[in-house]
Amino acid sequence: MIGFIGLGNMGSAVARNLLRAGFEVCVHDVRPDAATALLADGATWAGSPVELIDKVDVVLSMVFGPVQIEQVVRGDNGLLAGDCRDKSWIDLTTSDPTLMRELAADFARAGGSPVDSPVTGSIDSAIRGDMILFVGGQPEHIARVRSVLDAIGVVRLVGAYGNGYVAKLVNNQLWLIHAAAIGEAMVAAKVAGLEPDVWWEAMKGGAAESFVMQHDVPSIFAGHYDPSFRLELCLKDLGLIDRFLDEVGTRHELTMAAHARFREAADRYGAGAGEMTVCKVIEDDAGVDLRVTGDWIAPWEVKHPTDS
Repeated sequence: MIGFIGLGNMGSAVARNLLRAGFEVCVHDVRPDAATALLADGATWAGSPVELIDKVDVVLSMVFGPVQIEQVVRGDNGLLAGDCRDKSWIDLTTSDPTLMRELAADFARAGGSPVDSPVTGSIDSAIRGDMILFVGGQPEHIARVRSVLDAIGVVRLVGAYGNGYVAKLVNNQLWLIHAAAIGEAMVAAKVAGLEPDVWWEAMKGGAAESFVMQHDVPSIFAGHYDPSFRLELCLKDLGLIDRFLDEVGTRHELTMAAHARFREAADRYGAGAGEMTVCKVIEDDAGVDLRVTGDWIAPWEVKHPTDS
């Protein structure tokens, strides 16, 4: 049996793909009502992480950040309060590499096998089951859970445990810098007379190409700015990235500028606004409208290939 902790937008989609793959799935979340739809589809419920690990062979976790994952592992009712012997723990959380290596060592001392597997993509890739997994850990530990990983995404091996968190942070570093910058380019083009839809088609496939260009720009055209990933999550990730870069001691002025822009967006529009609201700051200050009429399918409305 597979256990899953953390039933937010992404986590619920991942847990559902485990059910689709034929696994028995037991779920837990601090909000019991988050499990309602999964329970209706055949999942079972555990009232705490310790209750869950005593029922399952493999536990996956996908929670908000370092504070939450430490509570999942070390809390009074955390994983370490249960029997971790011969159990596997796969963590998909975006978190602090130093903390996660400490938690993994705790789990290993308790007899378990830790694997880190932070993800990249968006809610639609989680729904489809094709998100990229940055997987770190001992080869034998990864081999034990490979069928679970393959059921939820595309594995990219990154070496020792902890490297997955490093890969995720520098991945998000590039993503968030581009997200902050792309609004400046879009607005400048619009003010100069190049319409957003024409600009977008011209940019794709060239030197400006990126996931943000392909995937996120339509959320600006649609005017919802993708609330499936909120500014508060962007700011949480940027805080982790800043601390990581301070630890390694490398220059990161561009990251700092992006962080400032995201803070400005959250101050202006609220931390619950969509991630690409970072571009709306530039749009509103220039007095232009980047909306484009079209059939822009929202990421959360994407269907799994097997759904009708």
